[in-house]
Amino acid sequence: MLFILKVEHFKKLILFISITILSSCQLKEPIKGHGINFLENRSEKIYLKKSNKNDVIEVLGNPHTKSITDENLWFYFDRKLSGGSIVNFGEMDLLENNVLVLNFDKYGIVIQKEFYSKEDMKKIKYSEMKTENPVSKQSFVTSFLQSVRQKMYGKRKF
Repeated sequence: MLFILKVEHFKKLILFISITILSSCQLKEPIKGHGINFLENRSEKIYLKKSNKNDVIEVLGNPHTKSITDENLWFYFDRKLSGGSIVNFGEMDLLENNVLVLNFDKYGIVIQKEFYSKEDMKKIKYSEMKTENPVSKQSFVTSFLQSVRQKMYGKRKF
């Protein structure tokens, strides 16, 4: 009789532990977002030769970036990353990578609107040329010491 009670308690304990573990599992992948959510949908509320800077700020908010040379060229971003799979060992998967480019005339009216999605970005050809900067080039000793310092501080426990 005593042995049967212990088995029943053990079954209840296993059931409780399994319910606790399963209830903490996530069914949906965690998605990290940066920028404006639903940028493509929101960009449809901006009309060429009708919307002005105030309308754009009302719909999208302040721009993430403005052009260095042209104050009337605004950029908005929408980027979503997923946690990836176990096979990729925690690398992030790029789900969305959208960019909206708005160009205004001298009166602040939208004259050009371009939307680039992740697929559009793949079609863009980038230059293979690399620029070397002799000022930021470090000697072997400096780069070695920085590597050692990085490894040393990386193993610290806080």
